[in-house]
Amino acid sequence: MYLTVGDKIWRSLAAGLCGNAAHSGVMYLKRWMGWLPTFHPYRDLQHGLSEWLGGAVHPSVPWAMSFVNGTLILGILFRVSYHLLPGHSGIAKGFVFGILGWIAMGLLYFPVLGRGLFASQLGLGSLPAGFSLVMVLAYSVFLGAAYSALHVSDLR
Repeated sequence: MYLTVGDKIWRSLAAGLCGNAAHSGVMYLKRWMGWLPTFHPYRDLQHGLSEWLGGAVHPSVPWAMSFVNGTLILGILFRVSYHLLPGHSGIAKGFVFGILGWIAMGLLYFPVLGRGLFASQLGLGSLPAGFSLVMVLAYSVFLGAAYSALHVSDLR
């Protein structure tokens, strides 16, 4: 079966949505279980955006940014990098993609928000880094599994 560019992009976006659903589930579970009650990556982003923009930012903005980033940007980036990632399955490739994303988040995202490398300045030890790893891997493994399932004929 021949897939058009539009089909390939649509399938990448659908896989990104699956990853977002898994990520949202982990974030919901965090809140529901009361895990790391002082660790709020989305609230930190909201405060950072408010400072950078010089005004209040609605709490839905960081969630929307994460949704767009996870669906559009990372979904397509995963598609483009799929053949470069080590592993023989979408899940393995998603795992590697997640580890790389987690490293980038720990070295860039948290420091930009004033939380230090891997959120080390929160005074919670390695727990924020560990939780962010779980959060990112939930996204990326589901992304990889969905991508692989949606692109079976495309990957041969």
